[in-house]
Amino acid sequence: MSKPVTFGLIGGGWRAEFYVRVARALPERFRIAGCVAKTIATRARIQADWNLPVFDDPEALLKERPDFLVTSVPWAVSGPLLVELAAQNVPVLAETPPAADLAGLNALWQRLPAAARVQVAEQYAFQPLHAARLAFVRAGTLGAISQVQVSVAHGYHGVSLIRKFLDLGCENAVVRAFAFTSPVTAGPTRSGPPAEDRRIESRQVIATFQFGEKLAIFDFTADQYFSWIRSGRLLVRGERGEINNLEARYLSDFRTPLRVGFERQDTGQAGNLEGYYHAGYTAGGAWWYRNPFVPGRLSDDEIAIATCLESMGRYVETGQAFYSVAEAAQDHYLSLLIDEAVQSGNPVESTAQSWG
Repeated sequence: MSKPVTFGLIGGGWRAEFYVRVARALPERFRIAGCVAKTIATRARIQADWNLPVFDDPEALLKERPDFLVTSVPWAVSGPLLVELAAQNVPVLAETPPAADLAGLNALWQRLPAAARVQVAEQYAFQPLHAARLAFVRAGTLGAISQVQVSVAHGYHGVSLIRKFLDLGCENAVVRAFAFTSPVTAGPTRSGPPAEDRRIESRQVIATFQFGEKLAIFDFTADQYFSWIRSGRLLVRGERGEINNLEARYLSDFRTPLRVGFERQDTGQAGNLEGYYHAGYTAGGAWWYRNPFVPGRLSDDEIAIATCLESMGRYVETGQAFYSVAEAAQDHYLSLLIDEAVQSGNPVESTAQSWG
């Protein structure tokens, strides 16, 4: 068995804990060399709650010889930290996005050394259901894809899926957007289930992207992440078929329509004794996604993060990129244009940036 991917963690917040859970669930695959945190209180909490070695600066962590570092820090800190680590030729997996605004994205790109070994942990395309649908699309069953409607994630996360399903790079787009506010019963948050019955105002953002002859519709409200009553939706349309959430319709020939469903395969149910874990997704009698981390008991998002970690380990060894700073910058740039279009009420058009 090959040695586990060993990484160091910079940051001790909510998102950083996902990496800790992945490493705990899969100790034969991943090991955390230690964690850097800014304050004494955070370092004490990490040591007590996560049982990890703690350090007050990256230099001390690097003495533990991790394969790479994961930076899970605020936007304002991320860019300068990436430049500092890249200047030392330290491989880095950065949380999304790598900078807060367009000026920061361009400044980061211009300051990063040409040989910088940096990838970004954009995990949504690696979540099992999205991965299965992407595999189905890439098999060509739906023909050329001309439209995608994404209502599963905010900002740059949603845009990353748009670009993946439409197979886009840094093509320019015309963006139109508006916001709509409506009441909704408050649901769970990061802190847990609701403590009382109350109404809140839910802000929904709807945007269209016209990439030449390709169209994308972005539709999201932050409630969807935790809500029990606001579900995600995804539609992908090609010349020979479409995927609508869990169903695909397509033509085997021009007179023969077929319909298949994406079925989640989990073990440990109805008397199955293999243990409880996610196995993958099938549709039409074929596997479109197989979970490479069985039998680890991970949520879909944790499986996606494990995929980022494994991909980063491969990148350090081979140079095979999986989500570059340029991709991350483009996705965040387009998400910033959504905000601009909402605020102005006018269409805005993307332009070539330094990373493009």
